[in-house]
Parts: sequence; structure tokens; C-alpha cells
Amino acid sequence: MCIEDKDTSAQRIAFYLLEQNRDKARTLARAMALAANEIGRCLSCRTFSEIDRCAICSDISRDHSQICVVENPLDILAIEQASAYRGYYFVLMGRLSPLGGISAESIGIPFLDTRLSQGEIKEMIVANGTTMEGEATSHYLKELASRQGVAATRIAYGVPVGGELVFVDSSTLSRALTNRQSF
Repeated sequence: MCIEDKDTSAQRIAFYLLEQNRDKARTLARAMALAANEIGRCLSCRTFSEIDRCAICSDISRDHSQICVVENPLDILAIEQASAYRGYYFVLMGRLSPLGGISAESIGIPFLDTRLSQGEIKEMIVANGTTMEGEATSHYLKELASRQGVAATRIAYGVPVGGELVFVDSSTLSRALTNRQSF
């Protein structure tokens, strides 16, 4: 989705609220203002949080040796709903895009480098998209982990559970075949 599409969607929502229910529009505006003023970022993982350390980073029962690097806070929600991961997170809030002016510094990679250098993390799991920028970010993160002596892994990509091969695009099917596993 490009910027213009997001603007159009926001405009449609605004017009709908103005046309249909101005009380809901006022309630939404107050909630957005409150969120903009009260919600910051977790000092450890950089996700959105109302407190200095989010609930996940404050949970001492999680695996301190793992960190999962994601592009945005919604990725954390998706992984947490899967209930399979018990480590910590780091949110990039984007991906590298030299042509778009998005550098390692602008997505917090120096902060991640500092966390990796502290020696507690043994595995960094990269869980980002497979776009060209996502691939570049993954490669950069792999090199970063290697320099710090941290194992770097990446989530698997391929045929979705319940998917039919005939409906899977050739790029996804190729990746699934390349990264196949014994069973």
C-alpha cells in the first residue's frame, strides 16, 4: 500500500464519521489525542508502550537468550498469538531502504547492536518480510549478529498450512522447496 492509498483510506474514514456519526468522530479524535500523548516506546524492545518497559520485556520468565527482530509492533502480536515463541523482541519500526533514505540508524540497529554486544543473547531470530528491502535488512542483521558472535536464524517461509500448491505463487513455492526440512 503506498502513501496515497493510506491517505485515501484515512480520508474515507474521516468522511464516513463526519457523514454518519459525529459523536463517534469526536470520541475517536479524543482517543487518538490521548494515544499520541500517552503512548511511547518500550526502552528495551521499542514497541509501543504506556510504560518504560512493556509487559513482554518485564516478564522475567521469558527466554533471555533469544531475541526476535520484527519490522513493526503488529508483528509481535502475530507471533504472540501463535504461542510458540517465549523470547524477547526488538522492533525496527521499518526496514532498510537506502533509496528511500531509511538507514540502519533510523531503524534503531545501533541500539540492537548494543543489546547483542552485552552477551546475554545467543540467538537472533529475524522475522521480517521478503520484499527487496526486507531481504536487505535480513542480510544486514545476519552480518551484525555474526560480528557479535550471536547465531542468526530466520523464520521459515513457504506453503501455508492448509494451502493448495496450485494456488501458491512460484516465488513462495521456490523458497519452500529450497528450505525444505526432513520429517
